[in-house]
Amino acid sequence: MRQAPVSVPEDVLGVSLVELLFSRADDHRPAFTHQDHAAGVDETLTWAELVARVGVVAGRLREKAAPGDRVAVIAAQELAYPVAFFGVLAAGMTAVPLMDPASPGLGKRLAGILADCSASLVLTSRRAVKRVREFVPAGQLVIVEDLDGPPAEPVRPEPEAPAYLQYTSGSTRDPAGVVIPHRALAAACWQACLAYSVGPGTTCAGWIPFFHDMGLVQLLCVPVHAGCRSVFMSPVEFVHRPERWLRQLAEHPDVFTAAPNFAFDLAAAAPVPEGLDLSSVSIALNGSEPVRPATVARFQEVFGPLGFRREAHRPSYGLAEATVYVTSAGPEGPTSAVFDREALAAGEAVEVEGGQELVSVGHPVGQQVRVVRDGEVAPDGSVGEVWVHGPHVGTGYWGREDSTFDAWLEGHGGWLRTGDLGVWHRGVLYLTGRLKDLIVVDGRNYHPQDLEVTAEQAHPAVRRGRVAAFGVDGDEGEGAMVAAEWNGEADETEVRRAVLRAVSGEYGLTLRRVTLVAPGGLPRTSSGKVARSAARGRYGDGRG
Repeated sequence: MRQAPVSVPEDVLGVSLVELLFSRADDHRPAFTHQDHAAGVDETLTWAELVARVGVVAGRLREKAAPGDRVAVIAAQELAYPVAFFGVLAAGMTAVPLMDPASPGLGKRLAGILADCSASLVLTSRRAVKRVREFVPAGQLVIVEDLDGPPAEPVRPEPEAPAYLQYTSGSTRDPAGVVIPHRALAAACWQACLAYSVGPGTTCAGWIPFFHDMGLVQLLCVPVHAGCRSVFMSPVEFVHRPERWLRQLAEHPDVFTAAPNFAFDLAAAAPVPEGLDLSSVSIALNGSEPVRPATVARFQEVFGPLGFRREAHRPSYGLAEATVYVTSAGPEGPTSAVFDREALAAGEAVEVEGGQELVSVGHPVGQQVRVVRDGEVAPDGSVGEVWVHGPHVGTGYWGREDSTFDAWLEGHGGWLRTGDLGVWHRGVLYLTGRLKDLIVVDGRNYHPQDLEVTAEQAHPAVRRGRVAAFGVDGDEGEGAMVAAEWNGEADETEVRRAVLRAVSGEYGLTLRRVTLVAPGGLPRTSSGKVARSAARGRYGDGRG
């Protein structure tokens, strides 16, 4: 049975995050802590120090730009980032959170986004300024730490005024800036705090980058909404040594952390720090990419004996257009079901033994979620597109006409069409794939995520999480192919045959091609996920 709906209180929508922040001007508790493992130090700002610095940034920005102007934030994962982000909001301007151009090629992407949003200024840090200068004119560049002078009082924004533009990662389309108004940000923070039991005593811990919607909300915005502490490190420091994340979780009380599925795999494969105790982890949100049953099981196998409670693992679903949060597992923790593959491909969820196991993404809090098929609400058990309605939904893509945000259903508009396929089963939501990524061969539907999992498990030389499956057209009609990164330590023909056999045996589908590429050969989004559409463009003609 589905849970009864909960509405976001009207008084929540009328109070901006900036107002909540400045109400803590006399609070000397730790607010944000940056764990800098390269330097071997932790740097902390109290709420009072943060408010003072944000006020200075707001005051100087008002001298350089006009209300409503877009101001980009391009910095590393450091304390300068929250100071800059909230400084833009306090100045009455629209923030554009972006990534540090530390990797080759990111400068071109960033320059395109800056042009798309017509940014008036770019806020950066001393640590990142040298890299940012390569593609931002000197007259537009402002170094956060160099600003001084008296702090300004914050502008009280209207609920519908844009707070920031969240640029999508570009996994299925070119990056577009989702307009997130203050109303949506307030609603999303309230929803997340209720769904994940976040309060003043919580520690929001993790490493998800601030330019990513999940990192921005979980590590920057939710702490301000709840008045709790945020402890963070850079994504690179996690990837190089996943055990750092584990230590972070063990060293703080009442931890709420979040990460994509691949991170739980990395952590379970990493050396376990001596004396590790994860009993203080209250919530470990698993989202941003499909949650795999094997990952949930392996993580529990490794860390259950070290105090990690299975019910703390919370598979979740969200997207930038909905200010991140849509659904999540509840206090029961992960729930899964095994479905008949043929029936699921035909649009119906039928439980069987020995079929395809999926992990549920739970239920919504403070919003409406429907599965829609042929323009009508689909009955439970029928696969359709997931539609969302609530005060947390953004208002559109910056500078673009798009039907995504204003569909009509159940007699009213404002429904967000997510493009994701899902099904309600036994009161909870299961995601089955992406509408635009569906591969159709001989009238049958195949979800690329399923083919990718099978391909990566076909041979040890195939790199986990580095596989793209997509449809291709040719003289023979529609077909499917797989492009996969591999380690080069096996016979190439043997690896290709293993992938072909595995996909054929699992799905009865003969792949048109299997292309093996060197590590790093598959294009990825800014958040690290494989970009299928870009992979199709690069390898869809058979190049390898």
